[in-house]
Amino acid sequence: MATSLQTLVPILSLLLLAHVSTSYGGSIAIYWGQSAAEGTLREACATGRYKYVMLAFLNKFGSGRTPSINLAGHCNPANGGCMVASRNIKFCQSKGIKVLLSIGGGIGSYSLASPADAKSFATYLYNHYLGGRSSARPLGDAVLDGIDFDIELGSTANWNLLARNLKGFSKPSRRVYLSAAPQCPFPDRFLGKALNTGLFDYVWVQFYNNAPCQYAPGNINKLISSWNRWTSSVPGKGKIFLGLPAARKAAGSGYIPPSVLTSQILPRIKRSPRYGGVMLWSRYWDKQTGYSAAIIKKV
Repeated sequence: MATSLQTLVPILSLLLLAHVSTSYGGSIAIYWGQSAAEGTLREACATGRYKYVMLAFLNKFGSGRTPSINLAGHCNPANGGCMVASRNIKFCQSKGIKVLLSIGGGIGSYSLASPADAKSFATYLYNHYLGGRSSARPLGDAVLDGIDFDIELGSTANWNLLARNLKGFSKPSRRVYLSAAPQCPFPDRFLGKALNTGLFDYVWVQFYNNAPCQYAPGNINKLISSWNRWTSSVPGKGKIFLGLPAARKAAGSGYIPPSVLTSQILPRIKRSPRYGGVMLWSRYWDKQTGYSAAIIKKV
């Protein structure tokens, strides 16, 4: 059946408008664990503002080191004191919140000496924090949802192999989720090869402490350009998050006032189907400023 040009024009205009105005919804991810003053994990999850919580950090492992988790002033894993976290982890998960263990961090001693080391550490993580079994689980019997890679120092080798080995433990009945927190200069020095596996479910890119790709007062162009590169370049279907400090003092640079984020930046980046939301560093700083509360309705 023939359709007149006069009929097609308004239809095409509506389709174009729908495409241009597409906006994807997102969630907030938060790092917890580096200050006793941030409150308990249960309190963080009870706010209802976070969809993902990363326990920070397991910052000693690999190359013959005995793995060790450091939750700052919250508990002492050396005497089994962190096992009490189990009930709070389960509380968060009962609220639909995914809880992941973050490995690495800006301070620590870690590396993976070989492919065999990557496989061995993956098995350790599975048995001690995920769905495996061990008589010595530092956080008790709670089963975490996955592992977060916040690799910022040491060797760049074998993180891709760790990711592959961890994903190998994933089952239809219990997935092993992987997330990563690369720096915004692309590709990330430490995590570039790992991200190229396409295995990561969530990527919270740190758009701070990196002048070439972060926000500067009055200038969102560098950030938007970097965001577009990340969302178009990372293989797989994983969601990309805008990683930000929740307070001016939370990072050396890159802080974005909530009003600027919600009015100028989120409307632009939410056009990408890869958009997942906003990651904040950290629960301590968010508790001080109320950053997540100020942006949540726009995320």
